Amino acid sequence: MERVSWTLFLLSLTYLEGSSQDFGQTQFICTSVPKDMDLCAATMQNSGPAEDLKTTVMQLRETVLQQKETIMNQKETIRELTSKLSRCESQSVLEPVTGGRRKEPGKNTMGDVSRGPTDTLTQLGQTLATLKQRLENLEQYSRNNGSVQANSLKDLLQNKIDDMEKQVLSRVNTVEESKPGQRNDTDQRNRVESTLTSLHQRINDLEKGSKGNRPLDKFQITFPLRTNYMYAKVKKSLPEMYAFSFCLWIKSNASPGVGTPFSYAVPGQANELVLIEWGNNPMEILINDKVAKLPFIINDGKWHHICITWTTRDGVWEAFQDGVLRGTGENLAPYHPIKPNGVLVLGQEQDTLGGGFDATQAFVGELANFNIWDRKLTAGEIYNLATCNNKAQAGNVLSWSESNIDVFGGATKWTFEPCRQLN
Repeated sequence: MERVSWTLFLLSLTYLEGSSQDFGQTQFICTSVPKDMDLCAATMQNSGPAEDLKTTVMQLRETVLQQKETIMNQKETIRELTSKLSRCESQSVLEPVTGGRRKEPGKNTMGDVSRGPTDTLTQLGQTLATLKQRLENLEQYSRNNGSVQANSLKDLLQNKIDDMEKQVLSRVNTVEESKPGQRNDTDQRNRVESTLTSLHQRINDLEKGSKGNRPLDKFQITFPLRTNYMYAKVKKSLPEMYAFSFCLWIKSNASPGVGTPFSYAVPGQANELVLIEWGNNPMEILINDKVAKLPFIINDGKWHHICITWTTRDGVWEAFQDGVLRGTGENLAPYHPIKPNGVLVLGQEQDTLGGGFDATQAFVGELANFNIWDRKLTAGEIYNLATCNNKAQAGNVLSWSESNIDVFGGATKWTFEPCRQLN
């Protein structure tokens, strides 16, 4: 029996030696398998993980290449954003945002915000051109009436405008020669704005004199640009109110959003009473930072009369446009009286008491006849206001008068009579 086994062993070696020649160069691969497992089955089973491993390696390699490409794209994007940020820091005329309502960091929600000093200078140039036109009209009037005083004041204002043009040209040269990363000279900007405000006021005084001292309530305020420095301020604060009505004439075609027609801030609450249409949101009224959406559609470039009434009991409000009731609601800051000793600003939303303006929320357009009452007006009273009925009453808390309002930063006062100059 032992001889048979050795014979079979030698025959098997001979067979293996002969068969190996059919495969050319070969290698012996040692694989451990369970003692009781069939060798063929073990060979088939071991080929699976090798294929899976190969597939996994290929997938990982492809993933790494994709991530590498993504990283390269992100690096390029970061470089572009860094470059833009540097330009914004060097060119922006906007003040830092210190707070406010639902702002998205880094997102410009207003399509017509000035994007750099070039746009701002262009707008300043347009403002200067408007001033020149008004001066020419005054000059024509003075020639027709032979007013020595008007001529003298006109010459003085003309000289000031010439100085302003020189400052603007100097600013242009500075911008063209500046390198990214350098900040604009804010002192120079403040001087330009201060001079513009002074010029507008002097021309307003001269125009009032040439027109026989127009009534103090026959005027409008124009906010031609979206800035964080152009606004009007009411000289007195509001009293504590458990009910109110406010009405005004408004004209704007700004998009998206007309901005903030007015805001009233008190110590500890910047959004005590705010009317705002910001971004793509509908117009809203805020009372103690509580919000109600209003059914107004006014950004069509036409004059509209709007009124809102509110009572602290149950927070009931009504909204009228052009003398017609458009919407009502309740639970708007119920049982919260409007607090006194605040600051009332036209054209800007306040993030701090009397300041913290954000250009993206600035009003662009024209306002007139802004009156406030400490009671709820009737529908008939509101209709009289919207139709310029002679029975219409001025606000008992705030009446629209030039003596009650100061303008800043280039906002201007123009003669306006509602219902005679509409659209």
